[in-house]
Amino acid sequence: MVRSIMIVGVGGQGTLLASRILGSVLQSSGLQVKVSEVHGMSQRGGSVVTYIKYGDEVYSPVIEKGQADIIVSFELLEAARWLSYLKEGGELITNTQKISPMPVITGAAAYPENIEDKIRAAGVKLTAVDALSAAEKAGSVKAVNVVLMGVLSRLHDGFSQEQWEKAVEECVPPKAAEINRKAFELGRELV
Repeated sequence: MVRSIMIVGVGGQGTLLASRILGSVLQSSGLQVKVSEVHGMSQRGGSVVTYIKYGDEVYSPVIEKGQADIIVSFELLEAARWLSYLKEGGELITNTQKISPMPVITGAAAYPENIEDKIRAAGVKLTAVDALSAAEKAGSVKAVNVVLMGVLSRLHDGFSQEQWEKAVEECVPPKAAEINRKAFELGRELV
């Protein structure tokens, strides 16, 4: 059986590090893993998406609309933007943080209201957490990505906490190890 996870966010939020952590956990379980990263306008605060497929035999990392088992979103508007990729019965994990895209910053558009309510109304299994506050508590706003991996580790069965902790330790820079350990634990506590 092949499963798929999308990690979506805005450039600079650490989606690529999160995908490395997840990929490390999956590989440590002996699964075949394929990852594809789409950077888009990441250096300008644009969308960044990573496709991760894993299972016994995986031929392509590409995830089509309606195929993602799980979407992990680092920002609310990105959760709404990629929602059509979630399969029926899939799960969406999102940070409640709002990052205004350029049209909102310039006044050409308004940030959509009630995104969480609209997602729930669509019948999606939604876990919305304040990962930014947890990251700040851990010691760095840059640790939102690891907080969300902590949330995912609690909701995604089949992988031990030790596998996740080892992956975090292996993937983050040594100077940031303690902050990221705290961020991971705080993420686990959010659910």
